[in-house]
Amino acid sequence: MLIAQVTDTHIVAPGRLANGRVDTAAMLRACVDSVRALSVAPDLLVLTGDLVDAGGADEYAHLKSLLAPLSLPTLVIAGNHDSRDGLRAAFPGLPSSGFVHYVRDEGPLRFIALDTLVPGEARGELCTARLDWLEAALAAEPSRPTVVLMHHPPFVTGIRFMDDMGLTGRDDFAAIVARHPQVQLILCGHLHRPIHTLVGGRRALTCPSPAHQIPLDLREQPFEGFDFEPPGFMVHRWTGDGFVTHQQPVGNFAGPFPF
Repeated sequence: MLIAQVTDTHIVAPGRLANGRVDTAAMLRACVDSVRALSVAPDLLVLTGDLVDAGGADEYAHLKSLLAPLSLPTLVIAGNHDSRDGLRAAFPGLPSSGFVHYVRDEGPLRFIALDTLVPGEARGELCTARLDWLEAALAAEPSRPTVVLMHHPPFVTGIRFMDDMGLTGRDDFAAIVARHPQVQLILCGHLHRPIHTLVGGRRALTCPSPAHQIPLDLREQPFEGFDFEPPGFMVHRWTGDGFVTHQQPVGNFAGPFPF
């Protein structure tokens, strides 16, 4: 099974630029073209939050039109720039009230989409109610290989200003996934760059954005902003024994050429 992960698209209303300078719509179009150009078509698209920039209905409508050429089964979660109600309206079938988290079985895998949104704030939270829900969801199917989708990563990255708007409850989250060996992969957004680590002994990673990136600045007082490092997305291949992850740049490049 092949999974394409796209995150932090930050789509704004048509004719506008995110942060006054990022043409996120053009960059998502290029990302969609790159996904479609893969030598093997993905079976599933997962969107790990910050799909739009301000949670508006016009932004979600624009997002849906940009994604339409993919025609893939799609799983979505909310990021701190999203609106739960806007997400529900744009993607029918999500829970109609409360947290926007859910469980889906796709092919041989189970996907647990976990809501870390705190409305009006950049940080994420896993409160007792959310953690209890996660524990129950994992306990319900202990033998099925499982992927957890969440926007805020459950680990400290070392990029100080992003960690300051990170996730509370991450230690309890790590303890839960450590008790459930069926968790094969934890897919996150929020950081606008690829970062890999272990959480509770399980693989966890963040994905680059198809638009702007967060610079790798590990100083105590880092630059708080974004840059235009190469945009990208990730492709996760389930082998039956585990995952192999590929980071794919967005764009057209010369080749391939024979050796």
